[in-house]
Amino acid sequence: MNKIQMALYAILQVSFFSTFTSCNGQNNSKKQKEKTIEVGVTVPSLDKTIWAIYQDKSTNYWFGSKNNGVFLYDGQQIKQITVKDGLVSDEIRGFQEDSEGNIFIETERGVSKFDGRTFKTLQIANPESPTNDWVLEQDDMWFRMGFNNNGPYRYDGKYLHFLKFPKSPQEDEFKSKNKNANFRHYGLYTIYKDHKGIMWFGTASLGVCRYDGKTISWHYEEQLQTTPEGGDFGTRAIFEDKEGKFWINNTRFRYNIKPNSTINLDYSKENGIGYINENNEMEFPFFHSMTEDNEGNLWMVTYDNGVWKYNGKELIHYPIKDGETDVLLFTIFKDNKGVLWLGSHNAGVYKFNGYSFDKMF
Repeated sequence: MNKIQMALYAILQVSFFSTFTSCNGQNNSKKQKEKTIEVGVTVPSLDKTIWAIYQDKSTNYWFGSKNNGVFLYDGQQIKQITVKDGLVSDEIRGFQEDSEGNIFIETERGVSKFDGRTFKTLQIANPESPTNDWVLEQDDMWFRMGFNNNGPYRYDGKYLHFLKFPKSPQEDEFKSKNKNANFRHYGLYTIYKDHKGIMWFGTASLGVCRYDGKTISWHYEEQLQTTPEGGDFGTRAIFEDKEGKFWINNTRFRYNIKPNSTINLDYSKENGIGYINENNEMEFPFFHSMTEDNEGNLWMVTYDNGVWKYNGKELIHYPIKDGETDVLLFTIFKDNKGVLWLGSHNAGVYKFNGYSFDKMF
């Protein structure tokens, strides 16, 4: 190839690249426009009670309120979405997203699937008769759909399947000690999928249930359930750290789960981390929710004692206040850029600025 041919070839390359990127940019712009969510009513702020936070692949933020629907923030405005727009219920408990970008909104009364334009309520294959046909597929989604059910709901892409928990080894002892209990001891507080795709379920009074696709195993410890004040905490949070160890409810221990568990979970445990309280006693925070930041630090939210960060050496406390009022926290969420967000019971949403948490909106 001579110099003139090389020059012409370079010009053609630049021309083609410019045309391609221009067209591609137009296509991306068109796709972005198509993803604009039109449902809902524009509002000035979020609800004060935010129990769930999620950021989708299109960078929209979804905030789920206790009983006033969804609040959607696209970076410019906030929209409130309720049953008037097609939600099955305004009591929002969680969000998930599938590979096609559909958003699944979990509520107390069902699950709504949002395709970017409309809502569809997922149908339950066996609403009145839970089965024991447990299956674990890679793309399945799992939902609670209320607190008082005796098991989870598995979504196979077409239907929700209501699954019944097998009997816990702790059930008979619980019933003998709590003959007048007016709630379901198998009630679900949380569902967690670990790094291997194994499912974990935190119950109200019977500890942890784990399903690996073959075996359903149980684990119960008094220290996991009972707070220093004597209250029954239930199993509200389960989290696997970067080393593959598990934290359950509080920081007293972390757990190494062994393979091939039977009805009783096979594990070993090691000491966790605590702090010295104002009475000069060692205390281990009970947390509602946990996440891991991009640097590998663990972050835990307590209901009424702020946020705790574990950097591998010590616990660092971040009190959260709304003026002079202690904020009652419910959840912590890491967004697509690694930024931490807090959902609260009485003060809306907070965002971490690198040093402290700022109230948003």
